Formats: sequence, structure tokens, C-alpha cells
Amino acid sequence: MSGVPKRVGVIGGGRMGAGIAQVFAAAGAVVTVVERDPGAAAAARERVATGLQRAAERGKLAEDAVVVLERVELSGELPGDAGLVVEAVPEDAALKVQVLAAAESAVGEGTVLATNTSSLSIAGIAEGLRHPERFVGMHFFNPVPASSLVEIVVGPQTADAVRDAAASWAAELGKTAVVVRDSPGFATSRLGVLLGLEAIRMLEEGVADAASIDRAMELGYRHPMGPLRSTDLVGLDVRLAIAEHLHRELGERFAPPRLLREKVARGELGRKAGQGFYSWEAS
Repeated sequence: MSGVPKRVGVIGGGRMGAGIAQVFAAAGAVVTVVERDPGAAAAARERVATGLQRAAERGKLAEDAVVVLERVELSGELPGDAGLVVEAVPEDAALKVQVLAAAESAVGEGTVLATNTSSLSIAGIAEGLRHPERFVGMHFFNPVPASSLVEIVVGPQTADAVRDAAASWAAELGKTAVVVRDSPGFATSRLGVLLGLEAIRMLEEGVADAASIDRAMELGYRHPMGPLRSTDLVGLDVRLAIAEHLHRELGERFAPPRLLREKVARGELGRKAGQGFYSWEAS
């Protein structure tokens, strides 16, 4: 199999969904972003357009941004002939089960269904599907266009051909695929969240300020970004939800710190809110 599917559906046009749509469109696919609310659809298109323009300015697009954007459609319904559908709705297991079950009914027998979940059980989400062998995790990272990794998560019933196709598509997007078995937090969230939670506890205890904690990891361990700045980019609310899930599944080492809960309660959600562990200018 070579190339990305000719037609791709992306359910959800938030920051992640828009980024996924952008990279598939840039790779040549016609992409339908599913958003039924007109306001959300307009916002999704603006995110894709802005992302493409930024990519063009950095010399990362092989075509003109306007040409690529023409391959992105906004609709309330999935195209029946999609070769791949990626779900990118919020991290709510029940919502994902509902959305993917509806997607399965709307597409053909050969369509691969994927979830962008960063921590939820692939097996659990697949319980709502008639054909779980066609379902796989494709965990993209934020910001999608700039990230070089896609975590391919294999459920207990995922077909080998589907796993291989997902890894091949990731390569066509210019990304490296890492294949992992379905388990709480997979590989990336399990390790990344644990480091982030400990950094928040250190900040809470006054060990050092946020910039110093981050700089220590960047310079001492060659991390490209410190754990607190990374949490701001992911979203403190997203990190809290993942931590709560891992706390239930894996125990006390994933218990969310008080400071994280307090900042989420105050609406200090990171870059998207203008304030997290750092202050951010509007983007």
C-alpha cells in the first residue's frame, strides 16, 4: 500500500482534528472534517487555513496553501467512500464509542476507523463496533503538523493489515510510527503524564520555579521542551483528565496534584486560555 487514502474523514475540528486534517490534505487526500455546528465548522476551517499558511511560510508545503485548502471540506456527515476515518473528539470514552459506532454505519466495509485518544482503552472503545478488526489507535501529537511521531495503538482485535496500513500512512505524512499494545496510557501518555505530574508537585512544594524545572530537563536530559511548558501546550484540563483515568487504572502514582486541580478550576488551562504555568499571548 502506498500513499494516504484518497479520501479521509476527520470527526472533530478542534486543534487536534484540524491538525490531522491539515497533514492528510497536504499529503494529497481529500479530507472531510465533520462538524455539525456552523460556528464550529467555520472555526475548524480557519484553524486549517492558518496552519497551512504557517507551514507555507516555513517552506514545509509542496503546494500552495490555497490549493491544499481546497481539498478540505466541512460537512455534517462523513463521506461514505472514505478509506480512513479518524475520530478526534474530546477524551470522553462514552462519546468516542457513540461517535465511532455512528461512523461505522456511515462508511463502507473497507474503511479503517481510528481514534486519536491519548490514553483511553482501544478495546473499550471498540466494544461499540461491529468490526473491531478494522479499528486502531492513531495517536497524533500537538501540534500535529510539526510533530514527528504517531503512536499506533493495537487493540486485541485489530487486524495486522490495519496496523500496518496505519503505520504506512503515518510514514506518508512524514512521521515516524511507534507501535504499542493497548494498555492504560499506552507508552507516551503513561511516561509523559508521570513526568508532568511530578514536575507540578515540585512546583507546588517550592523546589524551583516553572522555568527552572523545565530548563533542568531541557539542558540536563536534552528534552526539547520541559514538562510544565508541555503541559501548557497539551492543556491542563486534558492532562488532568488523563491523570484521573490513569489514577483509576494504575494507582496512586498518577494521583493529580492539588495545584493542577486548582489551576483547572480557575480556568488556567494553558496556552489556549492564555494562562497556565506560563502566560501566553493570544494566538
